[in-house]
Amino acid sequence: GDLRSVLITSVLNLEQLEVDLFRCAGRHHWVPATQRLFGGQIVGQALVAAAHAVSRDEQVHSLHCYFVRTGDPKVPVLYEVERTRTGKSFSVRSVKAIQHGQPIFTCQASFQLSQGSPVQHQFTMPTVPPPEELLTQEELIQKFLQNPNVAEGYRKRLTKIQAQDVPIDIKPVNPPDIFSSEPQEAKQLFWVRARGYIGETDMKVHCCVAAYISDYAFLGTALLPHRQYRIKFMVSLDHSMWFHAPFRADHWMLYECESPWAGGCRGLVQGRLWRRDGVLAVTCAQEGVIRVEQTPNQSKL
Repeated sequence: GDLRSVLITSVLNLEQLEVDLFRCAGRHHWVPATQRLFGGQIVGQALVAAAHAVSRDEQVHSLHCYFVRTGDPKVPVLYEVERTRTGKSFSVRSVKAIQHGQPIFTCQASFQLSQGSPVQHQFTMPTVPPPEELLTQEELIQKFLQNPNVAEGYRKRLTKIQAQDVPIDIKPVNPPDIFSSEPQEAKQLFWVRARGYIGETDMKVHCCVAAYISDYAFLGTALLPHRQYRIKFMVSLDHSMWFHAPFRADHWMLYECESPWAGGCRGLVQGRLWRRDGVLAVTCAQEGVIRVEQTPNQSKL
């Protein structure tokens, strides 16, 4: 069968130091080019820590996080859990991520015992080609690199992206023309899944993996209408998730992302993760800092 996902064996594998205190045990699997800790990793690990502090039957239904300091990929992260409330139907857990003795991230997660209700509805999933008909991000980059006219500086940047060891499979539905600086609508669709096998396990595990996946390429949606600028600095300020229905994070899901607003050096993005059968599984939202250089991009060709 498939190899077990590195997200389970390493990235989201926490070492328990004492009750409600954890340390990330694995190496920081994928570090973005910015040399900061990947936000999705911190969100995923914080949810792992919070999930340890509730009963098996309680499932996470929402999560609200703030990134308060830059994460340092060179040192471990400590996760401190506080049992804020344990009720009959709902429990709230607060998590603080600490490095160098200071909080780098805070989050609250709410868990619920399963309850049925006649009040149910959801949006309709967009109609898109299935993942089997689309190319992966790596294959797309490979295709672009075969163009002999690609400028050397840009070729280096693409090769660097290609060499990143991201533990996620991604298939963009309408990949943007990489050579164009034309503004685009602030929307993107891609199929995503964890690389490797996770299997039928506690739903909380799949939620932790989805937290990791949901932060990848999310904020970039806000830049699609502004492709004439070069990014100087881009970092997540917060991250929120609502979990609606069970799903498998190692199966293809459609990530529908849009940015309703940007201004004041900030951008807002919202996303929906759809199961292949049309069920809305997760809703996400995030605000980030976006600073660009006023000078137009140098030519890519």
